[in-house]
Amino acid sequence: MDIKKRIGIMGGTFNPIHLGHLIVAENAYEELNLDEVLFVPSGNPYMKDYVDVLDAKTRIDLVGEAIDDNHHFAMSTIEVDRDGNSYSYETIASLKQANPDTEYFFMVGADSLFMMEKWMCPEKIFSEVTVAVASRGGVDQEKMLEQVAYLEEKYNTKIVVLHSRAVEISSTQIRERVRKGQSIRYMVRYKTEQVIRKKGLYLD
Repeated sequence: MDIKKRIGIMGGTFNPIHLGHLIVAENAYEELNLDEVLFVPSGNPYMKDYVDVLDAKTRIDLVGEAIDDNHHFAMSTIEVDRDGNSYSYETIASLKQANPDTEYFFMVGADSLFMMEKWMCPEKIFSEVTVAVASRGGVDQEKMLEQVAYLEEKYNTKIVVLHSRAVEISSTQIRERVRKGQSIRYMVRYKTEQVIRKKGLYLD
């Protein structure tokens, strides 16, 4: 029997991408025995205020700089290339159609786990991929596990809880620090910071 390729999907606005994203991806790569982690920058994130989001090309450049030296990290511009809003279920369907021999793991933070039923067509997500959850310090572990059990039963699915916790860094905090002229060292990769400073990003 052929062994399927195992790929993790890490979607997000990446506004900007930071070390928290990269650490979760690296830990998931090891813990889930993945062949690759695919970073998928969002196009129009319909559940976020788009005013404060950098243009897609700039965010893609930042992700590219951040992952370029990791051979098991890759990027897809599938959501940016699609017209209109970005819906995870459509992204997953497109990836699976293009790569039917691949098993996908859809990576989310614990806070997103409580929001997924408000997403567009959550049942299609749960039926097509294994959801992998990274716990966060601000989320009650017991409540998170209760939510996992609830979603598994309701959608007849399997959800994996990653053992390693997400690092508490937020893109919002990074943007605020840039505006105030404060250091973002050790929050983003050096190359990412260089691009942000050189292009004067997040100063408006």
